[in-house]
Amino acid sequence: MYKFLYQEKKDTVISKQVLRSGTAIGAQSRKDFISKLSIAYKEARETNYWLRLLRDTNFINQDQAASLLLDCEELLKITGSILKTTKDKTDT
Repeated sequence: MYKFLYQEKKDTVISKQVLRSGTAIGAQSRKDFISKLSIAYKEARETNYWLRLLRDTNFINQDQAASLLLDCEELLKITGSILKTTKDKTDT
């Protein structure tokens, strides 16, 4: 997506934002893991917003958007589930 926006659409602002928000995942201790995963979840939600914006303004076509949004939503589900499980284990 980054390469497409940067090279084909000549967009630097949104392409870099998509790259940053899509790669902001990492962790260390359990507390850090929860913190970083919370950030990753937030960034994935933001990426979802940007992808919908790109679709709705016709920067990307419907097929590209559908595929990317499906992937993003899957990441949100996975990240949300891991976050919930980790928090539940930490609270017990």
